Amino acid sequence: MTILITGARGKVGQAIINRLHSAGLPVRAASATPAELTVPAGVEVAELGLDRPDTFETALHGIGQVFLYPEPAGIDAFIKTAQAAGVAHLVLLSSSSVLSPDAESDPLAGHSLKVEQALAASGLTCTFLRPDAFASNALGWAYFIGQNLPIQLAYPDADIAPIHPDDIADIAVEALTGTALTGRAITLTGAHALTFREQLAVLSDVLDRDIPVEQITHAEAEQQMGRYMPAPMVGSLLALWRAASAGPATIADTTETLLGTPARTFTQWARENAAAFTPR
Repeated sequence: MTILITGARGKVGQAIINRLHSAGLPVRAASATPAELTVPAGVEVAELGLDRPDTFETALHGIGQVFLYPEPAGIDAFIKTAQAAGVAHLVLLSSSSVLSPDAESDPLAGHSLKVEQALAASGLTCTFLRPDAFASNALGWAYFIGQNLPIQLAYPDADIAPIHPDDIADIAVEALTGTALTGRAITLTGAHALTFREQLAVLSDVLDRDIPVEQITHAEAEQQMGRYMPAPMVGSLLALWRAASAGPATIADTTETLLGTPARTFTQWARENAAAFTPR
């Protein structure tokens, strides 16, 4: 049966579609704005807004498996429609933040946790992929680096193990096409821990230019980040980075442990995306 990929405009979703299609498997790419999708020839396209139950039935018709982005607003209706459609397995792109003690009240963790809880109670066969920080989060520095501006951070020594998005895609494809990961909840990281300062040093090497780092206060970071994201989310991120400054990041499962293939490095990601950090 066909595999439905939600969030098909995202980097991970696109990579999964390309891998499945190259393997000759039937794929349907879903997006709230399907006209904006670019997919390989032969890949079906469907309209699907995860907070719009009116789009569920058509998108799920004839679907055997789903790669699902977390959206709590419509999850109960999505589950009912998936059950009625005969979906056998869902692979959820969740987050490692669901493991934090205050996950239920945390605005970042709570988003994914509500979806996990609904799926766990549904009786459907589900696999939860819980990646930690994406290597691509570094794109948040792209404008400043491109403009030769310093990177201002409240917690420059926050230690994380960033995972390359292509590693997530490889693991998701295994979850959708194999059986070894079925029904598991798996925390994913890269193979190496790096502080923000060390990530910027990697980018400095790759770009062959100095990237100054300035430490600012927690309050200054709140003010800066509050210009483009809600205050609860700002508080959640800063609390996460403050905690990550206290010790080395934990290395969880990687493509090495799950697939037997070396995990892609942050340096590799930086080289692949160097153009994003150049002046425009």
